[in-house]
Amino acid sequence: MIKEKMKKTHVPFRLNILFLFVFLLFSILILRLGMIQIVQGEDFERISEQTENVTAKSSAPRGKMYDRYGRVIVDNEPTFTLTYIRNQNTKQEERLEVARKLASFIEMDTDKVTERDLKDFWIMTRPEKAKAKLSEEEWEELESKKAYRLQIDRINEEDLKEITSDKDELKIAAIKRQMDSGYALSSQSIKKGLTREEIAQVSENLEDLPGVDISPDAERVYPYDETMETMFGNLGQIPKESLDAYTMKGYDNNDLVGISYLEKQYEDLLRGQKSMKKYVTDKSGKPIGEPEVIPGKRGNDLVLTVDIDLQQELETILEEELRKARARGNPYADRAYAIGMDPDTGEILAFGGTKYSSEDNEYIEYSYGTLSEAYEMGSAVKGASVLTGYETGVIGHGTTLYDTPISIPATKDKASYANLGWVNDVEALERSSNVYMFRIAMMMAGYDYVPNTSGIPWDPSTFNDVRYHFNQFGLGNKTGIDMPIETTGINGGIQQIGNLMDLMIGQFDTYTPLQMAQYISTIANDGKRIQPHFLKEVHEASNVDGLSNIIVDQFDTNVMNHIQMSQSDINRVQNGLWRVTNASNGTATKYFKGTDFTHAGKTGTAEVKFGRDNNIDGFNLTFVGYAPYEDPEIALAVVVPSLSSDRNESVNKDIARRLFKAYFDLKDEPKPAASIEEKEKEE
Repeated sequence: MIKEKMKKTHVPFRLNILFLFVFLLFSILILRLGMIQIVQGEDFERISEQTENVTAKSSAPRGKMYDRYGRVIVDNEPTFTLTYIRNQNTKQEERLEVARKLASFIEMDTDKVTERDLKDFWIMTRPEKAKAKLSEEEWEELESKKAYRLQIDRINEEDLKEITSDKDELKIAAIKRQMDSGYALSSQSIKKGLTREEIAQVSENLEDLPGVDISPDAERVYPYDETMETMFGNLGQIPKESLDAYTMKGYDNNDLVGISYLEKQYEDLLRGQKSMKKYVTDKSGKPIGEPEVIPGKRGNDLVLTVDIDLQQELETILEEELRKARARGNPYADRAYAIGMDPDTGEILAFGGTKYSSEDNEYIEYSYGTLSEAYEMGSAVKGASVLTGYETGVIGHGTTLYDTPISIPATKDKASYANLGWVNDVEALERSSNVYMFRIAMMMAGYDYVPNTSGIPWDPSTFNDVRYHFNQFGLGNKTGIDMPIETTGINGGIQQIGNLMDLMIGQFDTYTPLQMAQYISTIANDGKRIQPHFLKEVHEASNVDGLSNIIVDQFDTNVMNHIQMSQSDINRVQNGLWRVTNASNGTATKYFKGTDFTHAGKTGTAEVKFGRDNNIDGFNLTFVGYAPYEDPEIALAVVVPSLSSDRNESVNKDIARRLFKAYFDLKDEPKPAASIEEKEKEE
């Protein structure tokens, strides 16, 4: 009985302890909730209404470009930019007041101010006059957007003269335009390249200029002036049609991007990583506290394949030789192109064009013509013609054909520059026999030629057969150059047997100077069509002058295809090209006498009509070649179109000889250290 009583009294005691413990926990919880709700409620409510935005960005310098020996050829010049960041709740009147203040501190270009900008500014600054543009009935009947559009339509030239005639007000309008072109909490550039005086004036008044700041920036500069400047490309606003694609990559609408050539091709590599200010804002868009700053980074540096010394020599040679041609009585010698590339790697060593500007009476840089201009190249293509003859079996090594004019009804006699008599395959290259190539075309087409006889059957599909073989050298195909654009020339289609014969001597389809460089490189390197390219290496950006030692990427040699011809066939044509510049009857021998390097090549003279109405008879003069002959280091293509002088004009050969010589002269000169590590070793 005693044990049972003790057991009954022990259980309620434990329960009481448990109830007390639970009561204390609930009391603490209620107290804590009360503190949160009553004492800290407003703070937590404000925090819950805050939003985080990563929006304010400042531009970062682009990567630099260097030549193959580490010399800066595209640089960044430090500058300062006036920027503006507006809050989401900033009113038009507040921005206008900031613009008015800025106008007293800086000069501003007003050329970009459009008529619509002026009309918007006029309405904002003249509210009473703007209201009077509509009747009371119109204000009552029309929606606000329609009313505004009607106001815009009714603003006339006299109204706008109130702004345009006042330089100060026009400047305010230009500043306001830039301030409005961004969006909330984005860093909008107002003016680049601030002067010291402007920096001082703005800096002293920043407290009265909400949203305004001065940011370090950089502008593209070219240490070698206009040398190759076209191929470097330009920067500009993102094209409308590409805006979505750029936005997906993290660009802002007002960013500058590469819009042409190398700047566009390698935009992803050259683009810098922007510095950002990470804001916390309340619901009204007002920043709370100081922003978190995320530093930016300059874009990667590109090492190009070009030798800037050789490039400068190329541009000088083109201009000087064109001037000489004009002095010899060639008034239409207005442009020339030349390309030097490594036939084994595809590296572009020098690449240029020169064009006469009648406005300035000067020759200007015209490099993009090497990619975009296509011409009939004449006999320079005959190396491909002979190899096509070998491959199709219509000729063999040592095949002789008789060179005499060919007469086809209703067609001007087709002949070489002279009646050469019996010539074999290598002699046909050495002496540049047109008839030998004509006969290859006729045999391929099954054309059983009889002089002055019409109706002889032939196979029109031979046009496609010839082009198939020419394409293997890159003639008529894109070369694959690392540029955003290049043309492939004009395919003349399938026409008459005489056109097929012209195709074999480079006087029917058209090709670009770059295609000619790829073609001769393919022969020089024993049959590999190599992709030409400007990019050699990509280096991580350095914080000091010079290239960093960290290579991010490099361009590997890309063999696009091997030609189908045998090595013995290629060797045979190489020998024919050697004879062009060395043998007694070579069409270029006298121009290459006395050189201290071995060489091979092929001249070309295409008869053309040019001028506004195609009423001028003339010639396109070309040369393709390589050196040294035994182990080629450089392949050249030279194109001088639309000359009116006789066919013996030497400008193409003169350019080629001088370029070869410049290459070998510069090759022997000591080269600068390219990377920081190499420079430190020299020191």
